[in-house]
Amino acid sequence: MRTWAFGLTFAAGALLGCAASAPPPAAEPPPQLGSPFSDKRMGFASIDYPLLLDRTDFRLGTTVQFKRIPTLTELHDLTNVPALQHVLITLPTWPLQYAPLDILNQIPTETDVIVVLSGYPPSRAAAEAWNLVQAHLRIVVVVPGEPPGATVIADLNTMRGLERVVAQMDEPNRYGFERLQRPLSFRKLVE
Repeated sequence: MRTWAFGLTFAAGALLGCAASAPPPAAEPPPQLGSPFSDKRMGFASIDYPLLLDRTDFRLGTTVQFKRIPTLTELHDLTNVPALQHVLITLPTWPLQYAPLDILNQIPTETDVIVVLSGYPPSRAAAEAWNLVQAHLRIVVVVPGEPPGATVIADLNTMRGLERVVAQMDEPNRYGFERLQRPLSFRKLVE
C-alpha cells in the first residue's frame, strides 16, 4: 500500500510540475542587418542621404548633411563641429529665387558646400540664383531622364557651381544633352 501511495504521489507531483512550466520559448529569428546601401525610410529612388565619395579629397574631416537649407542657428553650430570639411545639402525642389539661398553665405569659408538638386531647373531665374551665393559651391543635379527642351540645358550651363549632371534613366542616352557643358553621368536603379 505504501508503494502504491508513493507512486501515486510521485505521479501527481510530476504531472503538476510539468503543467506549471511554460512551453519552451519560440526561437527568435536572427536580426536582419539589411544592405548598407539601402535605407527603407528614404525610399528607393530618393537622393535624401547620398554617400559622398571623392577620391581626389584626401583631407580627414567631417561631412554634415541637411535635407533642407539650414537655418542661421544651425550654421552657427557648425563652428563647433570638429574638422568640418563639407556641408552636404540635398533639396527635393529648386528654390525659385535667391532669398532662401542667401543664408549659405554664412557658411565658414574653408568649408565646401555640396548641393544635390533633384530635377531640371523650373526657370532660368532659379538656376541663376545659385550664381549669387558667395560660398564655395559644388552642385550636382539629378535629373529624371532626357531634358524636356534645349532651354533647360542652357539654364544648367549658366550655373557657375554646377559640377555634374546625373541622368536617371534605364537606358543611358546622351540625346538632348549634346549642348551640356558639364560632365554627364547616368544612374540606373535596379530593385
